[in-house]
Formats: sequence, C-alpha cells, structure tokens
Amino acid sequence: MNKEIIKKLRRIGVDTESAIERFMGNEALYTKFAFRFIDDKNYEELVNAVETGDGKKAFAAAHALKGICGNLSFVSLYHAASELVEPLRGGSMESARKRLPEFVRRYDELIEILREWKDEEERARV
Repeated sequence: MNKEIIKKLRRIGVDTESAIERFMGNEALYTKFAFRFIDDKNYEELVNAVETGDGKKAFAAAHALKGICGNLSFVSLYHAASELVEPLRGGSMESARKRLPEFVRRYDELIEILREWKDEEERARV
C-alpha cells in the first residue's frame, strides 16, 4: 500500500494501522479483504431496503456493514453504519432515511479510494 493511498484512507477515517494489526501484520491479507468490500452487496441491499421501507432487510444489511467496517477499521463508515443500525433496530425508518445520505457520502468516498488502490495494485502486477 503506497503512502498516498494511506493518506487518503486516513483522511476519510480509515485506521490502516489498527486494521493491519488486526490482520496479524499481514498487509496482503488486509488488502484482499478491503478489495472484497468493493463488491459487497450489503450496501445495495441497504439502500434498496430503505427506499422500499423494508426495515428488516435494511437492519440486516446495515448491521452486516457495521461489522465489516469494524473489522476493516473503516472507522468513519462504521460510525455512519451505527447511526443507521440503531434506529432500524427500533423500527424507525424515518430516522434511517434521514441518516442514509451521510452513510452514502462516506461509502462513496471510501469506494473511490479502494478502487484507486486496487487499480494501482493491478497495474503494479503487470
């Protein structure tokens, strides 16, 4: 992981240092799981469920995202997911709808950087 990517990730609330520690110092393994997040379907499920008013599916997707973000030390996105999980747990779709845009903004920022990082890794292998 190059220094520029680390700076970008840290700027948006990713604690790369603690994440790599959690992966027992194995940066390659962390990278593999971080890249898997790009294709994780929970984001899509969350947005669709909130839009259609399906609280049960929205809660399940938000809760899954919260766990994944916690494990990968996507701290800022973890907190945004937590802000969705709690109202959904209590059945408040209105509150979740109000909080969803902030989650989407943080998610989009992260995905953009993860894709840039992945592209760099793939170019380096060629």
